[in-house]
Amino acid sequence: MDALFLLGSLFLLIAIGVPVAYALGAAALVGAMWIDIPLEAVMLKISDGINKFSLLAIPFFVLAGAIMAEGGMARRLIAFASVLVGFVRGGLALVNICASSLFGCISGSSVADTSSIGSVMIPQMEKAGYPRVFATNVTICGSVQAILIPPSHNAVIYSLAVGGSVSIGHLLVAGFLPGLLLGLSLAILVMIISYRENYPKGEVVPFREAIKAAGEALWGLMTMVIITGGILGGIFTATEAAAVACVWAFLVTMFVYRDYRWRDLHLLVHRTMKTVGLVMMLIAFASSFGYIMALMQLPAKVTGFFLTVSDNKYVILFLINMLLLALGTLMDMAPLILICTPILLPVVQTFGVDPVHFGIIMLVNLGMGLVTPPVGSVLFVGCAVAKLSIEEVTRKIWPFYVAMFIVLMMVTYIPAISIWLPRLLLD
Repeated sequence: MDALFLLGSLFLLIAIGVPVAYALGAAALVGAMWIDIPLEAVMLKISDGINKFSLLAIPFFVLAGAIMAEGGMARRLIAFASVLVGFVRGGLALVNICASSLFGCISGSSVADTSSIGSVMIPQMEKAGYPRVFATNVTICGSVQAILIPPSHNAVIYSLAVGGSVSIGHLLVAGFLPGLLLGLSLAILVMIISYRENYPKGEVVPFREAIKAAGEALWGLMTMVIITGGILGGIFTATEAAAVACVWAFLVTMFVYRDYRWRDLHLLVHRTMKTVGLVMMLIAFASSFGYIMALMQLPAKVTGFFLTVSDNKYVILFLINMLLLALGTLMDMAPLILICTPILLPVVQTFGVDPVHFGIIMLVNLGMGLVTPPVGSVLFVGCAVAKLSIEEVTRKIWPFYVAMFIVLMMVTYIPAISIWLPRLLLD
């Protein structure tokens, strides 16, 4: 009854239009009054929730991605991707996916990926003869890679949701192979569609232009090298790597590319701080909500429920995936990570699932929710960039869902895809 009252108040508040962060905080207060604990304990948990050094990685990652996104990096990565894959049939669609892979290594944000890559690639693909709906679907689904490939601030949020017991470095490295697998699956899909629909074939980039494109893109791609190389080499922690990457992104954008105006820099910082403020508020209130859930023994109750359904690990993982896919259509990614992780992680740990592996399952799963109506933030951004309705885009998106679902099943049932690389490089 306690858990039903807590979750019921949360979903009621969300249903009547209260922002998720405030709904979490208010539901925690309601739950505290219900089980008769001092409200001061909830306030302390709100404060403790963001009083963690590792959380500094979030503003640094977000700022570094924003600087590179608005400083001309997207255009240079698209030119570099054209050198790599633009010469085959459906080449521009492959360029789109490849550019999303590269840009995801810098931004860590699917929304930033869609807005930056999409604003360039969608008009370019349409001009070359691709349907605008197809170009939009390629863009938004390709951008899901950004939440897996480092630097993903959602991985930092998951590490916080498990109480810091999982290394951020392990999670960042664990996302590499699933992210590349997702990109590969989408590339195979668009090649099949391109050959079937006889979409245009690209041209080989001349050698001199290819060298120039690679040289210009290299400066931005060094951000990825700094982050992953610093962590793997033991030079930085994940938080320190984020700070160094932020400084590097600033130097490259303002002194090498010089596409961004100094007088606009304070506006970019302001937008970034607004984003970070929202994320930190969400984390703070989610910490108090998780505290009340723990007092109500909700994780143990959910674990007991799943064990009554089945004692087969693979069945339980499938059911959890279906649950997360459904929830991902109704709520954004960060709050779902913070709410669901303390509830579902004890369930899968009962069956011996590695927490890093489960983290990647959640990221892939909820990443699909970003491109699924009615609350798909990346879908909304893609439709806005392409000037299309959500109905037009979702009517043709189902083959991309199939490709992403196959990747989700592979990540779920082949743990080595997620945990082999971090164990090899970090353990």
